Order: sequence, then structure tokens, then C-alpha cells
Amino acid sequence: MDALNLTEKTDWTFIEQFKKESGDNPSLCYQCGNCTAGCPYTHYFDYPVSMIMRLLQTGQKETILNSKAIWLCATCETCTTRCPCEIDVAHVMDVLRHIARRENKVAEKGVKSFYDSFLKSVKLFSRMYEVGMIMIYMLRYGYMLSAAKLGMDIGPKFLTRGKLSFFPHELMGNAEVARIFKKYRKMEKERAKK
Repeated sequence: MDALNLTEKTDWTFIEQFKKESGDNPSLCYQCGNCTAGCPYTHYFDYPVSMIMRLLQTGQKETILNSKAIWLCATCETCTTRCPCEIDVAHVMDVLRHIARRENKVAEKGVKSFYDSFLKSVKLFSRMYEVGMIMIYMLRYGYMLSAAKLGMDIGPKFLTRGKLSFFPHELMGNAEVARIFKKYRKMEKERAKK
């Protein structure tokens, strides 16, 4: 890992932007390492969670937004639970992911594609329709043959046990879900104007 020149790369406005969007104060972190020690995915990250917190404290916007760690975080909240400063570290990672998405900095395209597929399923069916979500994901990411094989291997087991349905279930509350998506789009447009 290369050493970072903190004086050249520090973006103080990014720290303020993050604080405003998240409501969290990253300066409360004193680098105890509990978040990293408890993280079940830390060995997959390019930067451990405590390092992401330190990079955030020092305004290393480009390094953070281009990192794999923010995309690979499963938001399991182990880090949040273990934090002695009561920082919602999982929320920190989530907000960083949102900022990266807005700035089109996606280090893990498969993860983003999965999120997008999930949201598309909820938007279309007002809940997660598993078969539809898997199909959307596989089409976007180009894994149709894998999906067909997976479907043949485990699909019948799930179908016979009532765990999967070929068709989406009828659901009350479609209008409410549509309003949530509409409100979010409105908030994003207002944020883009600022």
C-alpha cells in the first residue's frame, strides 16, 4: 500500500459534506481497531474499516470513494456494536457508498448491480420478488448461463417448499412504496441543485 500524502490530498469540504449527509462525526473515532477486529469481511477489503475511518478523518475523498471496502461492507453492524465511541460505523460505510454512487465511483460493479437489481425489484413489485431480482441481476451482469444452472440445481427445492414463487405475490401498499421512490428521486434532484 502506498503512503498517502495527507497535505496534498486532503479535501476538507468532503469531511463537512459527509458530516452533513450522515449526521455522524468521524472525528470521534480514536482508532481502537474494534471495528476491524470484529468485521467478518475485513480480509476482503483493500482498506480495513478503521483505516476507512482514518481516511475519512483526514479528508481522503478519492481514496475512500475508489476503495472496494465501502462496496464489500455487508452492513452487518458488528463494527457499530463494537464501537466504544458509539459511532454508527455501518451507517458511515453506507453513506460513503451513496456518495460514491452519486459520483460514479464504483470499485465493485457486481455489488452495485446487485443493489440496483434489488431496488428495481422492489420498485416494480413493491417487495422483493426473488426470481425477478435474480433475472434482472443476471441480465445486467451477464451471468445467464450461471443463473440457468443455479436455477436447475436449487430452484426445484425452493419451489416445492414454497420458498420461491414463479410469479410476484399480490401486495397491498403499492402506492406507498411508489411514493417512497418518488420522494427519494425528489430529494436527489434537490441535492444535485445545491
